[in-house]
Amino acid sequence: MKYRTLKEHFQYINHIRNYSMLTDYLCDMNLENQIYAIVDVETTGKGLGGNRITEICIVRIQNGIKLDKFVSLVNPEQPIPGFITQLTGIDDSMVDDAPLFSEIADDILAFFENSIFIAHNVGFDYNVIRNEFKKLQIDFTCKRLCTVRLSRKLIPHMSSYSLGRLCYSLSIPLDNRHRAEGDTDATVILFQRLLSLDDDYEVFKSFLNVKSKESTLPPHVPKDQFESLPSTPGVYLFKDQSHKVIYVGKAINIKKRVLSHFYTKKSKSYLMGQEMYHIDFEETGNEAVALLREADLIRHYYPKFNSAQKKPRNTYQIISYKNQRGVIQLAVAVSKSFDYSVITFYNRAQAIEKLEWMCEEFNLCPRYCALQLTTGRCTHYKLRNCEGICDNEEEVEHYNLKVIAAVGALQSDKPTFIIKESGRHKEENCVVLIKDGRYQGYGFVDHDIPVTTIDQCETYIERRTPNYHTYQIINTYLRKNEMRNVVMLDQLSA
Repeated sequence: MKYRTLKEHFQYINHIRNYSMLTDYLCDMNLENQIYAIVDVETTGKGLGGNRITEICIVRIQNGIKLDKFVSLVNPEQPIPGFITQLTGIDDSMVDDAPLFSEIADDILAFFENSIFIAHNVGFDYNVIRNEFKKLQIDFTCKRLCTVRLSRKLIPHMSSYSLGRLCYSLSIPLDNRHRAEGDTDATVILFQRLLSLDDDYEVFKSFLNVKSKESTLPPHVPKDQFESLPSTPGVYLFKDQSHKVIYVGKAINIKKRVLSHFYTKKSKSYLMGQEMYHIDFEETGNEAVALLREADLIRHYYPKFNSAQKKPRNTYQIISYKNQRGVIQLAVAVSKSFDYSVITFYNRAQAIEKLEWMCEEFNLCPRYCALQLTTGRCTHYKLRNCEGICDNEEEVEHYNLKVIAAVGALQSDKPTFIIKESGRHKEENCVVLIKDGRYQGYGFVDHDIPVTTIDQCETYIERRTPNYHTYQIINTYLRKNEMRNVVMLDQLSA
């Protein structure tokens, strides 16, 4: 069936409602006679959303034989960065008179008709071309195969699966590197080798199976790393080629959550997948500790693709100090650490509220609690219990005793307890320790080992540094669970 325009072609496809009809239309699953469109594009390299094509090459093959080839420079309608020109040799002057993508879109589409889309790292080329069609308000969809992932399966144990390294190892000529035609010609030979290695097309069929979603997985990560992921709570770490952590996440089901990153069309997931080479994980046994561990790891590694939990948060502390008169003053200070800290908050309003409570409950002076900045006698609109220390009507010693009592009450208001949660297996528990109101860390304890005191608990936990996010996680847990799984100090010391 022929169509006069690209839009008419896709209007027909978009009217096909049955998915099996659509896949039958796009590619013949009789792989022996299947047509494959092998593709490479060069781009401006400005991320997925702003990445425009500067050159494209498509070679169609059937039964291992080349049918035809399409090669063209493309005007990207934006400047080409210097580092891209240095890599590819394509500069602005070369594409000034080149056609726009919209002007060659019909020709490109014709090369994909009844074909399977093939590329080395297919996710990159497919998404770039798909985005170009999207700018024309066309939903480009095609079956696809990745020669990186096919090579991992059919040619295992190679030191690298980059196109350059594979071509060198397999003695495949690779001329005009980082130009669309040169890379495509080499990928054609590689693909022909892969076809010859797959008896009865078993691997190809498994990769084309809709349920396998093989082509959506990051090209540089071996499939066995995904298969080895557990379906349990914990954290996972994505790492680049040099094993640098680029993303940290938490999950109730690690395997399901990791795979979900790559079954989406979001730009962030795609870009992250292009830089991934390794996946690590830690099982935590429960969601609460997964959240706490995620916060620890993000703070430690500051991963490139994590946006949440990286913004610095102020720490607010109620501090005490003596002024020149010898009066003990209280104030709220912003500081990571302070030698005279009484208590730490991660919210300024909470710190002020607690200071006002101390002032009212113990008849303290709002001026000497930094709740009023004027000099002379205090005239706070709300706190009127001052007994005259600000106007020399109260003895300093008497006032200081009230401050000491207030600080003591504040200290006693900081509870010590543990949260008992599920461990990593049935024979263990997980305990999270909060001592004097501060998160201390977590650990795993066998079921048959009693934990009845704080000292015993501390022998099993791994020490962690509290921060705004761990504070929020624990408070949210306590509100959500209504103190279930919480054992207070008086119960622990029995």
